[in-house]
Amino acid sequence: MDSKVMITIYGAEQICASCVGAPGSKDTYEWLQAAIARKYEDNVIEYEYIDINKPQQDEKHQNFIERIFDEDLFYPIVFVNDEMVAEGIPRLKTIYEALDNRNVKLLNDAK
Repeated sequence: MDSKVMITIYGAEQICASCVGAPGSKDTYEWLQAAIARKYEDNVIEYEYIDINKPQQDEKHQNFIERIFDEDLFYPIVFVNDEMVAEGIPRLKTIYEALDNRNVKLLNDAK
């Protein structure tokens, strides 16, 4: 695999009203990084956290934030490159499948 994989997490400090009892978006962001690093060679993976309550310079991010509010999407929302793979409470299995589909190497395969 030659190209980078971007994992983007859209979220907010305040937990989604429909996601009571779920971890916060920032906690999910940190948890995902740790979980992925235990399974995959993460030198090809980049992460970005987008706070949906702050204006964004990047038009793509700003447009998606508007969609979150317009469509009442649950957050955090996780993207692998341009594919939305999780809304609300993310499942590792779904995110791992997206990484597998992009040929990100497993740690065991790297040796």
